[in-house]
Amino acid sequence: MFENIVGHTEIKKVLENAINNNSVLHSYLFIGEEGIGKKLLAKEFSKAILCTSKENKPCDICKSCREFNSNNNVNFSMINEEGTAIKIDQIRNMQNKIAEKPMNSDYKIYIINDVELMTQEAQNCLLKTLEEPPEYIIIILITSNENKVLNTIKSRCMKLYFNNLENKDVEKILKEKYNMDDISNAFLNAVNGSVKKALLIKEKSSEYEQLDKLFDIIEKENLVNFINSANVLYENKDDIYDLLDYINILLDNKMKLNPLISYKYANCIFTVEEVKKRLRANSNYDMSIDYLLMNIWKEINSEGSSRY
Repeated sequence: MFENIVGHTEIKKVLENAINNNSVLHSYLFIGEEGIGKKLLAKEFSKAILCTSKENKPCDICKSCREFNSNNNVNFSMINEEGTAIKIDQIRNMQNKIAEKPMNSDYKIYIINDVELMTQEAQNCLLKTLEEPPEYIIIILITSNENKVLNTIKSRCMKLYFNNLENKDVEKILKEKYNMDDISNAFLNAVNGSVKKALLIKEKSSEYEQLDKLFDIIEKENLVNFINSANVLYENKDDIYDLLDYINILLDNKMKLNPLISYKYANCIFTVEEVKKRLRANSNYDMSIDYLLMNIWKEINSEGSSRY
């Protein structure tokens, strides 16, 4: 069971045992970073529960599995945000459907994705169902920010915490499922165990390649040329935090390769984090990037001592 899903070994065991021992609970809360497989496992768990095979669940052969694979299983529903939120009307509509018993099955399953996007009213409405669910209902909630989920909701769910995928697992998924080759360690470290983030970075690979080149020339070019080569930072305001995270990965790699001057790269990382704070405080964008580039260049090319 769940052989096609990479990683999360312990959680898969918990879910497999629940199915095999007929001890599936009414409500689960899957917690973890975006893009690490929470939704994929929630759907596979749902398919296995609804599968009518006596063994090898999910079988992908029975009528329930075939309908599930074609998004036509009447006993399964996925709720996503409408616009920027999951609204109370969506939960009320779910509750109306919950009142209808499952067809040719012992269960009806609802997955609510990105629960942190639920409005306060929607969460309070959902609480009524979680408090007294019909015996045939299973609800799986998925979140990357449990702090935005009501404690009263969390207390009524079995919480399963997903760890970020290991680099080798991310690499395996990217190669086998998305045909990505030449995956560098810097790239894997930058995505921090998230396949979703890896795919987003892939879409903007040219920007990340420009950062690679920028930090390859930092010790070879004067300050003016270095800044003039950094258009990628000035032109990608919407993605700046991801780009800054990638810069930290590049600096960390250089720090490991140059232990005698590791303090210089540590100071640069300190500068990157300082710039993040400035941007979050709505400091002038271009001036913040100027500050970042000037201070990093000066740190790497100076003979100064450690800031620490």
